[in-house]
Amino acid sequence: MDKPRIFGIAGWKNSGKTGLAVRLVEEFTRRGYRISTIKHAHHDFDIDKVGADSYRHRQAGAHEVTIVSGTRFAIMHELRGAPEPSFEDILARIAPCDLVLVEGYKREPIPKIEARRLEAANREPLAPGDPFIAAIAADHPVSDTTLPVFDLDDTAGIADFITDIVGLSLK
Repeated sequence: MDKPRIFGIAGWKNSGKTGLAVRLVEEFTRRGYRISTIKHAHHDFDIDKVGADSYRHRQAGAHEVTIVSGTRFAIMHELRGAPEPSFEDILARIAPCDLVLVEGYKREPIPKIEARRLEAANREPLAPGDPFIAAIAADHPVSDTTLPVFDLDDTAGIADFITDIVGLSLK
């Protein structure tokens, strides 16, 4: 299988990464592309509720719990002390698609845009130390870079930029 086209959204906590990711998924989907996403979390998270059957299976010690309906399926994989899987391992599990948008994984060597907001927990720029950052999207003027700078809300412009960078064919 060919490796999928990948583009990342990097930034500090509260920099606008999730909002931008959601808007980009909506924009690319509207344009007719099939999009998948990978989000990295730095903390414990749960997608099933206490008491649900899937939760009970997982709590009982299941290695993977798959929930399937006529609408969707999800696979939860408990690490049970094993190391976090690599980005490549996760990417290998993604079904074929036109583009994988990656939120987080700011240290991965993939093309990405840096999200910046004045309200971010940390405002130290990532771009100077990351040659894979191809552009910046900010809610404020940015002048300390030679990279393209987008307004954080310019979803269509950012989508056009990503299309060019990853070589997506026009739909």
